[in-house]
Amino acid sequence: MKSFKQKSALAQYWQALTAIALAAWLALSPLAARAQGLPALGDGDEMSLASERQLGERIVAELYRDPSYVQDAVLQEYAQGVFDRLVRAALARGEMTPEMHERYAWKILLIRDRTVNAFALPGGFFGLHLGLLAVVDTPDQLASVLAHELSHVTQRHISRLIAQDKRATPLMIGTMILGAIIAGRSPDAGQALMVGGQALAVQNQLNFSRGMEQEADRMGFSLMQPAGFAPQGFVQMFDKLQTANRLNDNGSWPWLRSHPLTSQRIADMHARLPKDLPPAPPEPLEHAMMVARAGVLMRPGVERWRQWIAEAQEARLSGRSLIERVGARTQAVLAAEQLKEYKLARTIFTALQADVRGHAAAERQARLMEAELALAGGDAPAALKALGPAADKEPRPEMLLRAQALLATGDAASVVGAMQTWVTLHPHDGAVWQALAQVWRDEGQVLRSIRAEAEAQVAHYDYAGAVDRFRAGQDLARKSSSSQDYIEASVIDTRLRAVKSLLDEQTRERRLDQ
Repeated sequence: MKSFKQKSALAQYWQALTAIALAAWLALSPLAARAQGLPALGDGDEMSLASERQLGERIVAELYRDPSYVQDAVLQEYAQGVFDRLVRAALARGEMTPEMHERYAWKILLIRDRTVNAFALPGGFFGLHLGLLAVVDTPDQLASVLAHELSHVTQRHISRLIAQDKRATPLMIGTMILGAIIAGRSPDAGQALMVGGQALAVQNQLNFSRGMEQEADRMGFSLMQPAGFAPQGFVQMFDKLQTANRLNDNGSWPWLRSHPLTSQRIADMHARLPKDLPPAPPEPLEHAMMVARAGVLMRPGVERWRQWIAEAQEARLSGRSLIERVGARTQAVLAAEQLKEYKLARTIFTALQADVRGHAAAERQARLMEAELALAGGDAPAALKALGPAADKEPRPEMLLRAQALLATGDAASVVGAMQTWVTLHPHDGAVWQALAQVWRDEGQVLRSIRAEAEAQVAHYDYAGAVDRFRAGQDLARKSSSSQDYIEASVIDTRLRAVKSLLDEQTRERRLDQ
């Protein structure tokens, strides 16, 4: 029997899922579509790019609030970097229009889930479970899964499915999408959600057809070499999935359930490999570190963390390859950090540092780990020393770690310029906006801090929350006589009008449907 706490959490989760389903229904309802000049469902046309992006944003807004959403700058940069190369290749090959490239998000969201899964959402949003990151042997294998999901979006499979099934109501579509996402965590709950939303009747119509799966395979495969990945990664991943399908039919590989493998799909990929293809490159040390990081951040539990620490002892690593040692030691350092055993973590890290010497990408990851470890242990100066001098265009992980360390030393103002430049170029980066809010509050610039908090809410599509923060900024500005606050107040007024119009549009859709 579930405890009261478990039941309460389940109730909250169902409440959130209902909200997403309602948002999906509102986004696609014929009344709302007519009000916005968008094509209504059932008129035989595909969804417009704008309406598909709108639906994706409303689903993602709930995912951002879910505790399983992971904000890890290091893993995010790595996964997004692999994905961005595929997006650029798709654009260069003409597999997406410039308009689609501009309108869609093309953003990876990391999900703390041990199951092997990845999924595409409307509007160019993609979910990637840490469980999948933890099992791919090479970046090429990761790229193969992301290329497949990317091709579902560039080929408008979601839009085509919605348009072709006139029996499917928008509410059913919303609940089907949600059911597919939650089924990875709890197959029973996912199935119950689909039945509860009466979407089971159209499940087959909303599943990707065999033709669409094959099209996503072929288009995804064609992106591998142009994006700089070994095509063998596609075949290797298929072979890995086929083995898992045969040996692990226990719900831990939900990607197989939403994208079932067939002998035809597997044979097709094998046949597409050129005979004179050079051997695939070995797994880089950086990838081994990312796999280890994903495994630890899945939070497998104290027992597993301690097991990884024990496996990293010198005696057990004797005779192991360099890549195996790097993976094992990375896991052990991060596991010890999670357990707050910082002295042990630093001891293992010294050996890891020696292993990666001479490998630039892995050395950089080691520096980031050293800074993280120092910050976790309360030694901000050591973190800054590990990061080294700030570069003109500092990568996002270094910038966020530096801001955290400078906040601890009381000198965060020196990193504000870099973060302001970053959010100008990446306005939907909620984590950097939130870091800016902390820095400005620490510097006593409360009005700017409130505006940054509001922008962080906008970045996560929480328009109601953003409006509340902007209004709080307005109230504060009225009590201030500072000329600097006057300029900031003008920015807040402009942004409030823009965001309020987005919120009013959502509210109007709800009223039209009542």
